[in-house]
Amino acid sequence: MPDKLKLLATGLNGVVGRALRPVLEERYELSALSRSGVDGLPPERVFKTDIADIESLRTAFKGVDVVLNLAADGGQSNAEGMNAGWDSTLHNNIIGTYNVLEVAKESGVSRVILPSSGATVNGYELEEPYKRLVSGDDGDLPEAWEMVDEFAEQKPVTLYGVTKLFGEDLGRYYALTTPMSVINLRVSNCTSVDEAALGRAQANWSSYRDIRQLTVKCIEASPEVKFDTFWAMSDNAKLYRDNRHAKEVLGYARQDGVR
Repeated sequence: MPDKLKLLATGLNGVVGRALRPVLEERYELSALSRSGVDGLPPERVFKTDIADIESLRTAFKGVDVVLNLAADGGQSNAEGMNAGWDSTLHNNIIGTYNVLEVAKESGVSRVILPSSGATVNGYELEEPYKRLVSGDDGDLPEAWEMVDEFAEQKPVTLYGVTKLFGEDLGRYYALTTPMSVINLRVSNCTSVDEAALGRAQANWSSYRDIRQLTVKCIEASPEVKFDTFWAMSDNAKLYRDNRHAKEVLGYARQDGVR
């Protein structure tokens, strides 16, 4: 049998990392990099360091095929959520993302997956009809609405969203100027519980099964996918983020959803 693909995941202890870990361990030779360490992996595949310290990263990247950069601040794992402050998001989401991409390039990594966020377009939710779709109110919903795909105008309303857009553009830069493939995966509502809460999640929820499927498809995508951006959501009745692009390019088929 061929050797398993060698995957390095940063931030595996976070909410999305914990949701993805079972499939990552099953399919790949998984190693992990985080500030606090990761339990349950062989010690030689656990690297305890900070992605903002570029010199400390190089050992973890040796021999790695693909990097999944889940390390970030300002999402589900932060007490302030998307309102995390500038110092922390600068440290983790901008400096850290640059360091990961730069060391991946130096180490001959073939692909980096950069989990981005629905925060890149949350400004749409201040406008109708999207405001009603995420309100949690089932009354007086529009019969149809214009979908927001990966190529629509970006509308961040938090510094977290701004830093995620920076990461997406940094990924584009590395994909255009190096041999690496870079894929941005815009994660929507994925929490510590695999079910959709009331409110915004009724439109933006992604089940564990769906986000696992799409992440694997990104990791294993053809080398012809040099750079791209995909939405990660389930098949929700109030969905306004259009992820048909993931279906067309990767064959993503949503299995769950809020109906």
